[in-house]
Amino acid sequence: MAKNFVDYVKIHCRSGRGGSGSAHLRREKYNAKGGPDGGDGGRGGHVIIRGNSNMWTLLHFKYQKHVKAGHGGNGSKDHSTGKNGEDKVLEVPLGTVARDAETGEIMFEITEHGEEKVLLAGGRGGLGNAHFKSSTNQTPRYAQPGEDEQEAWRILELKVLADVGLVGFPNAGKSTLLSVLSAAKPEIANYPFTTLVPNLGIVSYRDYRSFIMADIPGIIEGAHEGKGLGLRFLRHIERNSVLLFMVPADADDIKKEYQILLNELKQYNPELLDKERLLAISKSDMLDEELKSEMEQDLPEVPYVFISSVAQTGLTELKDMLWKHINEE
Repeated sequence: MAKNFVDYVKIHCRSGRGGSGSAHLRREKYNAKGGPDGGDGGRGGHVIIRGNSNMWTLLHFKYQKHVKAGHGGNGSKDHSTGKNGEDKVLEVPLGTVARDAETGEIMFEITEHGEEKVLLAGGRGGLGNAHFKSSTNQTPRYAQPGEDEQEAWRILELKVLADVGLVGFPNAGKSTLLSVLSAAKPEIANYPFTTLVPNLGIVSYRDYRSFIMADIPGIIEGAHEGKGLGLRFLRHIERNSVLLFMVPADADDIKKEYQILLNELKQYNPELLDKERLLAISKSDMLDEELKSEMEQDLPEVPYVFISSVAQTGLTELKDMLWKHINEE
């Protein structure tokens, strides 16, 4: 999966040129001076982005760096309008953000299936000479040319859409939790940075309900400065409605780890702190009740639960807590 997950591409787009208006003058057997009847040129094709809920990566753009739309047709006699240039439609996963590559400015975001936005507009068709007829100029012999095509580089970025985002340092047990709660099969190993791409899992809940959980790759201190693979990963957290912080029970200082994670999110985007935050203390099968009570004295002030993915303890409680918070949104 890692090789197929592409969440950032830069593509070169060219829209279509508008067709020229016609300067035709009507000439018939019985009407030698029939006046202007030139039609308008057709519009040049747009480059359009369309949301597709069945896609989950931008991989297909790796092999399609140049995108061209069709040119508009010229106008002709009898007020005939030229054909519009063929639009080029690019399908993308939901959560795709389009940017101008030169300025970095966000143009729009696609969040719904079938939603369409123009990435690069085609040139307008020129007006035919019929538009320029006036009382003082009965037979204009000129028409407008069509507008030129546009060329530009555009950046497409994918932000994963999920209800719950798992936030934690590498090796906090996020992948293991996702694999136990859902049918997702993330790569799991006992060393940091196993997860290099976000993994999505559908978590089944009571009465056939479900929610989507994303295992976002581990944050390290300084991620917001672009250390490690930081910024690429933090982008995916923006879309989640609830953030589940995971800190292992054997951490030196749970509260301190939580604060570091929180600070990374704040430095990257302060708005992330407006999201619901929950804490799961993972790998807690090694704790007895007495130890848990002791640890509770010094936990951050957020709803928390002790869990063990391996021993499968605390998971029902965790799902209940998540469901409640997702649906309070």
